Amino acid sequence: MRVIRKRGHGGYRLNQAHSFPTVSPQDATNRWRSFAHKAEVMNYLLDEQYHLCCYSELRADEEGLGYHIEHIENKSQNPGRTFDYTNLAACALSSDDLEKPQTRSGNAFGGHARGKSGANGPVNMNQFILPHQANCARYFAYLSDGRIVPAISLSVQEKSRAQYTIDMLNLNCPFLVTRRRQWWRELESLEEEHLQKSWHLPDLIAINLLPINHKMYRFFSLTRQFFGPQAEQVLQQQAPELL
Repeated sequence: MRVIRKRGHGGYRLNQAHSFPTVSPQDATNRWRSFAHKAEVMNYLLDEQYHLCCYSELRADEEGLGYHIEHIENKSQNPGRTFDYTNLAACALSSDDLEKPQTRSGNAFGGHARGKSGANGPVNMNQFILPHQANCARYFAYLSDGRIVPAISLSVQEKSRAQYTIDMLNLNCPFLVTRRRQWWRELESLEEEHLQKSWHLPDLIAINLLPINHKMYRFFSLTRQFFGPQAEQVLQQQAPELL
């Protein structure tokens, strides 16, 4: 999970709607359903997120999947933030995607995961790690088998928060584990080729970390971890705003 730094405001229509906050979960649901300017808001969100899913860092468009506008704090728990741009993010999986083979049978993740959607009860926002939280990336580590786990350097309490977030978002569903494992192996292959041919490794790192046409490759945080200190050096020199 990489930090999302809010840059825009979501557009005039969203701000107008937010000036009259919703007061109940039902009101929030009804007003959000009838809000006709979601496409404009989505453009703002995808732009500031470099087209990465706010939770999984998947590039949904590269998978033939869609996005939905995610309420980080669910509408049912805080109706007053329904049109609050600081509470919104672009998340992989549109409603239509939930019927596709790759996202059925326990593969729904992110905002559509049972835990985050509220199907199992309210989300504990004191435990949940937000992608708008400045230090969110430090809570997670990526394994070569495709799993995401709490970072080893965390305290017991912090590990509990990280695991809670992973579980709420179903970030270790088979679909995501498979995609991350494939990406890890691809990075290993590319790194080995560069080392064997004495190619400039920072160039490979830059290609896989830096935005192209304001879009990033999938799994930014996994890639950053994979290349370690060299990745930090590339980012510091070429894109410090991504640190």
